[in-house]
Amino acid sequence: MTMRPTPATARPAPGEDAVDDLTIVYPSSDGEPMSENDFQFTVMIETATTMRQRYADRPDVYVGGDMLMYYRMNDNQTRVSPDVFAVFGVTDKRPRNSWIVWREGKPPDFVLEVASPGTWRRDGAAKRDIYAEMGVTEYWRFDPTGECFSPPLVGERLGDDGEYHPIPLDTDPDGYLRGRSEVLGLDLCASPDCRLRLYDPVRGQWLRNYYEEAAARKAAEAVLEATKAALEASKVSLEATKAARQAAGADRQAAEAALQVAETDRQAAMDEVRRLWERLRKLESGR
Repeated sequence: MTMRPTPATARPAPGEDAVDDLTIVYPSSDGEPMSENDFQFTVMIETATTMRQRYADRPDVYVGGDMLMYYRMNDNQTRVSPDVFAVFGVTDKRPRNSWIVWREGKPPDFVLEVASPGTWRRDGAAKRDIYAEMGVTEYWRFDPTGECFSPPLVGERLGDDGEYHPIPLDTDPDGYLRGRSEVLGLDLCASPDCRLRLYDPVRGQWLRNYYEEAAARKAAEAVLEATKAALEASKVSLEATKAARQAAGADRQAAEAALQVAETDRQAAMDEVRRLWERLRKLESGR
């Protein structure tokens, strides 16, 4: 859901509400829809799942999205819901119904809001102030249609003065608008057709989204099956070659045995001829 931020009301006086009242219920839904359109929904899902894949091996990184976030103790009316967020240094990655900042121990380090006709103005004003108040290190905004603001990608980093300052963006030779997220260690890139992608500058490669990862895995499995089939065919061919060689060897041995028999028969025949010839000579000499 793209939760509408409740306007920030008056802050408690210093020392007031310093003890967490565990009887207060913090709802996990405000009844608002997840997204206004398919453009917004697609970017939210692709980015969140890609980031979760990226940090799947990091037990100290939590990636969430479309979740109610409470940031003022004992106030269940003051809340906001980032489209995508990441928190570094968490104690576990268990599923959560909501993010209660003072109980979790920290606010998000990274927040991305995806623009829609009904939310983009609040994203750049009210929500921006809320995230600064919370202490969110990096705040990014992306327009998947290119109709709400220009350029379609905006990144800001929280300074020591408590204010957001622009993150430099550059356009690469392929027309991608790029900005470096120091928090994620990734480049956020807006393609010429207004698609948001994540790039790993260390490995020099694009991060695959869920669908691309599934397609790559399917292709790898197909290659593996083809390799297995080729190896099996090679094995069968090898066995056939061995059998042919064995058969050829058996035929050769049989031929050699036949030659030996023939040679024995020839020697016997020659001996008989010599014996008969000697007898004939004796008869002719009258002996």
